[in-house]
Amino acid sequence: MKRTDLNFMQRVGLEALWLCAYVFSLLPRWFKYCVVENLLYFLLYYCIRYRMSVVRKNLRNSFPEKSEQKLAGIRRRFYRTLSEIFVDTLDLAHLTPAKGRAALTVKGLDEHLKRVEGRDWIAMTAHFGCWEYCSFWGLYAPTQIVVAVYHPLRSKVMEALYQRLRNGDYATTVSMKESLRFYLRNREQGIRGKNLVLGLIADQNPPRRPDSHWFRFLNQDTIFFDGGEKLALRCHLPVYFVKMDRLARGRYEMSFERIYDGKEEVSEYEITERYVRMLESEIRRRPELWIWSHRRWKHKRDVSC
Repeated sequence: MKRTDLNFMQRVGLEALWLCAYVFSLLPRWFKYCVVENLLYFLLYYCIRYRMSVVRKNLRNSFPEKSEQKLAGIRRRFYRTLSEIFVDTLDLAHLTPAKGRAALTVKGLDEHLKRVEGRDWIAMTAHFGCWEYCSFWGLYAPTQIVVAVYHPLRSKVMEALYQRLRNGDYATTVSMKESLRFYLRNREQGIRGKNLVLGLIADQNPPRRPDSHWFRFLNQDTIFFDGGEKLALRCHLPVYFVKMDRLARGRYEMSFERIYDGKEEVSEYEITERYVRMLESEIRRRPELWIWSHRRWKHKRDVSC
């Protein structure tokens, strides 16, 4: 969002928020993760009880086989994750290559670089761990730039703040509805001569359509965005599932698992189905890292379907 799209008071609010984020990012790491994160956790979990009913319902429906004691443990660890992600995101206001490499390492880096060198490709990720760190891929692949496809926020000020946090030397943002046109316009020459990595957070709740396809996901009938699949098939782009494994506070390891090679003959919704299965496997492995506070299952499948 351009600065001129905001009125005077919105610009003042944006600059005040940016200044706070920038100053926060300069604070010592121990203070951000041992003091601020713990304080946020206390406020979110014990005081505000942020979307507690949504979290409880989502966990109970997703893991009916787990005891209430185990669900309570996942719930507490999730609020820890949520607090940490807040700190991680604000920390992006002052990003250096050394800081980015310390926050994110890449497993199987050389192998993946060989597979995607000189090619555009699609990276399908989710609200799992600190998804914002996916943009750091450009630190390890200087000939590529991450195009983060996202759904714009309603607040103009927060939208402008997030764009400022996310856009930089290693990544740029484009709205979901503009993503296809953006790619078709830039695929020949890339951006600054770099190949494009289309980063899709594909686990969001899409609008329900009469022809929506339902997937069985975490014990519930679920709709997923299929834009990544359509783009891959139309432009013959390989698709990789991005795994984010949390190593410590503010430290993640990224790895990739191929979903589609860009050439294979696949049935309709097969690419999305593979993504869903990989995501579900990761959530079952580390459930506390997924964002359970989203109202992910607002849509219900008709009994007649």
